[in-house]
Amino acid sequence: MSEKNKEIPGTVTFEEALSRLEEVVKTLEEKELPLEESLAYFEEGVRLTRFCRSKLQDIESRVELLVKNSQGEDLTVPFEVEEE
Repeated sequence: MSEKNKEIPGTVTFEEALSRLEEVVKTLEEKELPLEESLAYFEEGVRLTRFCRSKLQDIESRVELLVKNSQGEDLTVPFEVEEE
């Protein structure tokens, strides 16, 4: 199995995966690759995208904002992301 077809190891950080995803996109945009090799890069990009999205969702669920209620007490509320 080629390097591009391997699963993402559990030790990869979000930053490493994002950096690799940028490399994959750049390769696909700049090089004229054979169809099979292009597909392998595309598949790797999809895996990396899913990995990064999952990591972001995990972090998003942990992020909380501190706000004060009407009595001036601190409360925590879940961080809400506006959908585009």
